[in-house]
Amino acid sequence: MTAVTGPRLAVALDGAGWHPAAWREPDARPSDLFTAGYWADLVRQAEAAHLDFVTFEDFLSLRTPSATGVRTDVVQPRLDAVLIASRVAPLTSHIGLIPTAVVTHTEPFHLSKAIATLDYVSTGRAGVRAQVSGSLEEFRHFGRRTPGSTEDLFDEAADYIEVLRRLWDSWEDGAEIRDVATGRFVDRDKLHYIDFEGRWFSVKGPSITPRPPQGQPPVAALAHNPVAYRLAARQADLVYVTPTDRTHSESIVAEVRAAESGRHLQIFADLVVFLDETTQAAADRKARLDSLAEFTSDAHVFTGTPAALADLLLDWQTSGLSGFRLRPGALPHDLTAITDGLVPELRDRGAFRTGYEAGTLRGLLGLPRPAARYAA
Repeated sequence: MTAVTGPRLAVALDGAGWHPAAWREPDARPSDLFTAGYWADLVRQAEAAHLDFVTFEDFLSLRTPSATGVRTDVVQPRLDAVLIASRVAPLTSHIGLIPTAVVTHTEPFHLSKAIATLDYVSTGRAGVRAQVSGSLEEFRHFGRRTPGSTEDLFDEAADYIEVLRRLWDSWEDGAEIRDVATGRFVDRDKLHYIDFEGRWFSVKGPSITPRPPQGQPPVAALAHNPVAYRLAARQADLVYVTPTDRTHSESIVAEVRAAESGRHLQIFADLVVFLDETTQAAADRKARLDSLAEFTSDAHVFTGTPAALADLLLDWQTSGLSGFRLRPGALPHDLTAITDGLVPELRDRGAFRTGYEAGTLRGLLGLPRPAARYAA
């Protein structure tokens, strides 16, 4: 095993890949998309290459409606991301697992318990991405309110994450004493009310799940603009950003660092990748997919060889990025190109690990385990 000298690497898993026509590729597995084995195979492949973590996308509405209704040529349905991660967790041993959860329409008490459970099931490898929703379609699914301003939605998300963190801290470490002789399973003095009162939430606590193995599983956010950067700077441990080149990355990193007030976020750049043995082959494959379905992305789209992608990552890393979250255009093709092409290329340059150096996701990200805030 070698220490990490290059960028940290993560893979964002979503259906058959990020291109809407990926499910039509010859090596795709559309009939397996809703099986546990499909997701387990992908995550174990990423773990065999010693990637830092994988993420699982999630939404609460169909993503590509058309003028005539729901499009039928793209993968619309999806499984719950937190439940996928929980199913995959016992089948893996080192890689971090970060599901997405929409915080606009869910309750922090429920999510705190779910992610604490994932942290126990994975023995300290859980995280969560807090996703803000302004989608009118999603608001219509719940019917309790109408969308507010963007600033309000992100302020609500900041309070939501604060409640998550307080609930995780509401049990001190070692609160479960399990003393058979005295009949005391829990030390009541080590359980605490959080008494959170805010504009959107009123939560007394404590949680019903003991403090997670990591203390607080890392919280992630995806950010494209200053409002989202402020949310990440206030409450996240890592943030996914979407630069278009190294100069843009330098600008984003500077903006995020200016907002974080002494906290040191892990900043990962998102890239969609289409990889092949030659640049022409990669371009031809993407063009073929584009002919089947329109593809747009909020992130930079890279088309080329693993060696050229390694050049880009090492160049962009000099802008101050902590790592990269790669979105495979098609699965399994582009994941295999990452694990069997990009990772060996980076290792040959002394820029990626050959083994895991920590047993928790916080450890892999270089984040200390936080103290429980309510402990005496």
